[in-house]
Amino acid sequence: MNCLFNSLRMLHVQYLHHSLQELLKSHQECLKLQREVAKDRQKNLAEQQSEISKKSYVIKESIIRKYLEIQAILDNDLRTTLSHLEAEERAAVSTLDWLMERNWSLMQKTEQDLAEITATLDHVNLHAHAMPDHKDPGVMDRGPHALDGTECCSVSLDAAKAEQILSLTDNMFLLISSLTPTIKNLVKSYSSDVCLDPDTAHPKLLISPQGDSVTYTDTWKELPDTPLRFDTTLNVISLQSFSFGCHYWEMDVTGKTYWELGVTYPSIPRKGIAEDCWLGRGDESWCVEFFGGEYTAWHRGVPHRLLVTKQYCRIGIVCNFPAGSVMFVGADDMSPLFCFCAGSFSDSLHLALCPGHDHNGTNAKPIVICNAISSAPLV
Repeated sequence: MNCLFNSLRMLHVQYLHHSLQELLKSHQECLKLQREVAKDRQKNLAEQQSEISKKSYVIKESIIRKYLEIQAILDNDLRTTLSHLEAEERAAVSTLDWLMERNWSLMQKTEQDLAEITATLDHVNLHAHAMPDHKDPGVMDRGPHALDGTECCSVSLDAAKAEQILSLTDNMFLLISSLTPTIKNLVKSYSSDVCLDPDTAHPKLLISPQGDSVTYTDTWKELPDTPLRFDTTLNVISLQSFSFGCHYWEMDVTGKTYWELGVTYPSIPRKGIAEDCWLGRGDESWCVEFFGGEYTAWHRGVPHRLLVTKQYCRIGIVCNFPAGSVMFVGADDMSPLFCFCAGSFSDSLHLALCPGHDHNGTNAKPIVICNAISSAPLV
């Protein structure tokens, strides 16, 4: 009996061992396959990264060449224009040199004639009955007519031509000014109308009737606690959402010492004290924060301290769906502050603002949307 039991036990152990071997082998094959997929994916990602760098390099080189060509055209046009003006200047100066030389000769001759006339006059005065002996009978004939042809008023630059050149250069300046800065013109073309949704605003935030500004107040307003409303974080999002194309929004933050600006999916948590409710702290939103004179970019709770010392009066957000990117710029001079690359967005995006507490009056100014819809929002 014991022998049979041991045999059965042995068979059971062998079965379990075999089953475990098969399970481990199966898992081993899955891991090998997963490793190969990960290797291929890593290779593809590295190739994609290299391709992006190459494309960016080609684009930048092409732009540099165009700017150099523009500069060469302007430099050549400047040289040609100045050479024409300098040729006219040389001709006028040369003519005036000749007239000055002629006038100088006339002055010397006049001095000689004056000396002779003076000497003759003195002789006549001493010898009243004597006839003067003129060595140069032409002295008496030289007078005002001798100055003919030495006037400078007949020599001048071509004033009409100079005015035309100045007019053309002014027009060229206005044209170039209208086309530059290139980035400013580009992002301004993405400008999208937007207004804030009061139904999403924290009860201590005051939204203007036009929906174009948000201000912190120390009064908790009794408002319906709908699922849309932020109840802890001082956030408000736009009424409009965007899911394709390129968009640009510009906010005036003049006089503020603290603010958060960004974009968010509609799924951002809005209730309680969870960190995900704050802009940029979860997967649902991207933001740049200004606090204590420093800028920090946030996404997924990861802070990126920005090496920016200038306090901008206006901040711009460029949301590019085709590129899957969100870029923040100092709109005063269009300097890039930070760019997030999501690759692609999984949902529509809203503009999101947080004006922060007033900090004893030091942060009482509103955030104003510069390209807000002029009419009141429909809610």
